[in-house]
Amino acid sequence: MTLTDPLSPLMEFDEVEPEEDCICGGCNARRRARLHAAPVHEGGHAAARSVRRRAAVLMAAVGTAIGGGTAAAGSATAAPAPTPTPGGSSTAQPPQTPQGEVSGLFGQAPGARSFAAPRLAAQPVTRAQIIQRAQGWVDQGVPYSMGRYWSDGYRQDCSGFVSMAWGLGSSQTTWTLPNFADRIGRDDLQPGDVLIYNNPTNPQAGSHVTIFGGWTDSSRTKYVAYEQTSPGTKKRSTPYAYWNNSGGYVPYRYTGLSGPSNDGGGPSANAFPGAQYFGPGQNNAYVTRLGQLLVQRGGARFYTEGPGPRWGEADRKATQAFQLAQGWRGAEADGYPGKDTWDFLVNGKGRNIDGGGGTPLPPPPPTTAFPGTQYFAPGQNNDYVRQLGEQLVRKGFGGSYGVGPGPRWTESDRRAVQAFQLAQGWRGAEADGYPGPDTWRRLFS
Repeated sequence: MTLTDPLSPLMEFDEVEPEEDCICGGCNARRRARLHAAPVHEGGHAAARSVRRRAAVLMAAVGTAIGGGTAAAGSATAAPAPTPTPGGSSTAQPPQTPQGEVSGLFGQAPGARSFAAPRLAAQPVTRAQIIQRAQGWVDQGVPYSMGRYWSDGYRQDCSGFVSMAWGLGSSQTTWTLPNFADRIGRDDLQPGDVLIYNNPTNPQAGSHVTIFGGWTDSSRTKYVAYEQTSPGTKKRSTPYAYWNNSGGYVPYRYTGLSGPSNDGGGPSANAFPGAQYFGPGQNNAYVTRLGQLLVQRGGARFYTEGPGPRWGEADRKATQAFQLAQGWRGAEADGYPGKDTWDFLVNGKGRNIDGGGGTPLPPPPPTTAFPGTQYFAPGQNNDYVRQLGEQLVRKGFGGSYGVGPGPRWTESDRRAVQAFQLAQGWRGAEADGYPGPDTWRRLFS
């Protein structure tokens, strides 16, 4: 503000609005003053507040010049804003928090009921999708901002980050996110849940929310936190519940959570969750399940404790041992599970780890249905190969076998199949040594 002449009726005032990202003392003070003005959703308007502030400054300046420093009479005192009920009560309006107001995608108006809706509709989302979306912002290094919106439409602050990860149709605040969630206990936390801190006595001092990504240790004193905080999105090991105000954080679970992990017990579906859940630094329920499956298949000797949710060298070695037992080599036996490794483990396919203490799983029952060409090729190791070889021997086409037949596909199997195909009068591609539906049907008829 500049005053050209304290006694002149024509006085010039230049007011500069504080930048949302500026952390200097002046801008912080201006933002605190702005918090006491009537919010937009109660009828206030940014331009109107600016005019009122200019008028108040003008009156104060004139009063000071005329009255020797005595403030002009009639100055209005701002009424204190109602204290909201923690947890997103529908009976109290939330304060202007550092996360900004509720806003639609790309900052559009969210609608009149956005602040006070007692229970807002939740869209289905899986835990894996929540973590994947959060990791997306980490990978992009989305910068923190209370007033800007990322390319996906969500506000670039902590509550906008969670709104994005949960797939909400708007950017909420730490005071309204509980409208989309149920409160849970500390021991019930699973990846995709959140920890919310709201300070009702001083809302502008540190309200925050983080996404829980899994425990990092068996004592459950630290966890992987995904959070949007200055200067940008972070994924880091964090002491429970947070670095400060730890006792004020409350765990919540999104009500729109879908999939088999909705009960908090971890994944139970057989679908491969994705390679991103396995490797150094990963801590999630999928790692636990992988270890348990490996123990069942003979991998107990690799674990001195656990298996647990945090990826370790024991998980890699046990996975590699299982892959090697299937006859896989090179990149197919690197110790990191892919779709085939996961499929074999969850569906009881293939061979157990040699020397392990797991209970052998029964081989698939004999069948005349052709299982598919994918089971018969170099590197394949399964009971269909054994079944094929044994049937070839029974039919009198086992002359190529020096040993076996066994579950691992070899050149001996290919030659035996080719001999059988040639005996059917087939030539060319029909007698390449690899069984198809016709070869299988005739062989087992």
